[in-house]
Parts: sequence; structure tokens; C-alpha cells
Amino acid sequence: MKLFLLLSLMVLAHCSPIRVPLMRMKSLRQTLREQGLLESYLKQHPYNPAAKYFSISANGVSKEPMQNYLDNEYFGAISIGTPGQNFIVVFDTGSSNLWVPSVYCSSQACRNHPRFNPANSYTFVSTNDTLEISYGTGSMTGVLGFDVLNVANIEVLNQIFGLAETEPGDYFYYAPFDGILGLAFPSIASSGATPVFDNMMQQHLVDRNLFSVFLSSEGQSGSFVLFGGIDSAYTTNGIKWIPLSAETYWQITMESVTVQGQITACSYSCQAIVDTGTSLLAMPSRALRSLQSALGATSSGLISCEAASRLPNVIFNINGKAFPLRPEAYVMQSGGQCILGFQGMDVPTESGELWILGDVFIREYYVIFNRATNMVGLSRLH
Repeated sequence: MKLFLLLSLMVLAHCSPIRVPLMRMKSLRQTLREQGLLESYLKQHPYNPAAKYFSISANGVSKEPMQNYLDNEYFGAISIGTPGQNFIVVFDTGSSNLWVPSVYCSSQACRNHPRFNPANSYTFVSTNDTLEISYGTGSMTGVLGFDVLNVANIEVLNQIFGLAETEPGDYFYYAPFDGILGLAFPSIASSGATPVFDNMMQQHLVDRNLFSVFLSSEGQSGSFVLFGGIDSAYTTNGIKWIPLSAETYWQITMESVTVQGQITACSYSCQAIVDTGTSLLAMPSRALRSLQSALGATSSGLISCEAASRLPNVIFNINGKAFPLRPEAYVMQSGGQCILGFQGMDVPTESGELWILGDVFIREYYVIFNRATNMVGLSRLH
């Protein structure tokens, strides 16, 4: 009886939700600005957030611009190997691969980051397979290997990951993170690698086949990714579920975007990706111009800080329900100026124009990514 009780407790403990605290740190953009390098970086790396999506080429090379992580501020800790080697990563629902720098990388960009050493892990298994993720102006190339991944003290066995041999440009030296942990679907994984959450599900490490994300607002702490559970403290306003329109990214269909009751953008429905790896809210250039005009901003998104406090909510109409975005969420202050947290991009899809609901949107909601039902759940926080 005692043995049965002990085993039951072990199973319950093993399948408890896995909470990964996320640190809010200075973004790469802020660091480059402080180093006087931002202007030259932007000249060498023209920013196109659209390049991240629907970009796996015929030869299986994933194209994922490093610039997409220029404004990221939320990072979490993992370890790989036995004994564990520690890394800080972006938990990215807009990609599917796990990669970290390795000792095979000797470039300047790698020297400022911890590098995985296979020789120091007795559980590492090498492969002859290679990984390449193109970043437009450079590539992350490397080899694939298997090892134990530790996420918040939960061990994921035989996790395939990329050991970077080259990094995407010298500016990676200043990045506040070491690698990327992708949380999208296997269908977009480069080299056919099994994503981390898929292994968590297959190895029965999570009680429920879902994970949830809370991103803190300015001046707050407590951001996290919760694997295998929903924290009811963040769902007091109820959960509104939205079916996915594609099982690639966390992609959904929006009916329209309105401001003060008037349809301002996405007039005939559009596609949207809920992406923790994109900081701002990205939309087609035409939609950006419409929103800037409706909100009284300049073509560069600048707006009077005094006027910002009187701006209306921007309403995202999704699956028959309204999801408001408050001006406190979409107006950002930088260098004494106020600017809309929106950016333009153009990625046509088979189902219409594409929007990216990045951290500007996610901070307003507790977001649940449900693989069991292929749905996204949103619970309003404010």
C-alpha cells in the first residue's frame, strides 16, 4: 500500500504543470543603441518581420531573420546535457527548432555566450545531420545532436537540438539571449527536428497537451511559460477559445479590426499568428497606414504623449468575439517620445493578408496554446 501511494505521488508530481519563469531584460535594440551600433546594424540588417513566416525553402533550410528578436525582452533558462550546461533562450511560438551556441563556433559572436560542449555531457548522442537557419544577412549553421533537456527541473530525454557552428552576424555578440526554443508545430521545423513540446507530450511529461504564457507589463515581474497547465489566477475573466486555421504556426482567422466602431483594417478577414517571439504588432503596410490615420499618429508612428492618454481601444474581432487592445498597451515610450507599437509588413497567404500578434498584444491577455484541441485561448488581464 505504501509503495502504491509513493508511486502515485511520484506520478502526480511528475505531471504537475511546469512553470518556467521569464526574465525581462534589456533588448538587443537597447544594447546596440547604448553601444552606438544601432544605426549601422539597421543598415546592414534591413528589418523585415515578414521574412520569418512561410519561409522554409525547398531544400529544408529555414529562413528566420535574427532581426525579429531585436526587441525581445522576455527570456528563460534551460540546461542541456548531463551534467547540465545552462543557456538563456527565447521561448518562441513563431518557430519550432531548439538551438544554442556550441564549442564548434569560434566566431566573435559566440565568444560572449555560453557554448555547449558535447564532450562534457555523457548523455550526448551525435548525428551526421546538419541544421541551417538562414537569417538573410548570414546563417546559423550547425549540427544536430540528442541530449537531455532540463526545463524547470523536468527532464526531456533524447531532445534533438542544433549545435551552432556559425552565428548570424557579429551583432549576435550583444544579444541578451543564447539561443531559441521553438514552440510552434513540427511541420515548420527545419531538418525535421522534433520540437521540445512535442517530446514533452510524447514522453508524458505534461498532464495536459497545452502550455500557457503570461508576459508582464512595464514595471511588473512574474512573466512565465506554464507547460501542461492553466493558472486559474489569470483566467478570472474567462477564456475565449479560437480554432487554428493552420497547424504550422499558432495561426488564427480574424474577421476585422475596428476603432470606435468603424472597421479600420482587415476588412474582409485576415490571418493572424500569435507569436511570443515577435515584440511588436505587425500588419500589412496598408493596414498600418489606416490605423495610424485613425489614431492621429504620423507615418512613422509618432504621437503626442499627451494625446496618447485619450486614445481609444483598438478592437480585434476574432471568432465572433471582440478582443480590445488598450492604448496603455499599444503606445510605447522611448527617449521621451511616444510611438505606436505597430509595424508594417507584407506577407500574402492563401487565406488573405497576415498579421502578427506579438508581445504588444500578448501582454493584454493570458494566452493558452492548446495542442489537444488545436486552439488558442485568450483571457483578458485588464
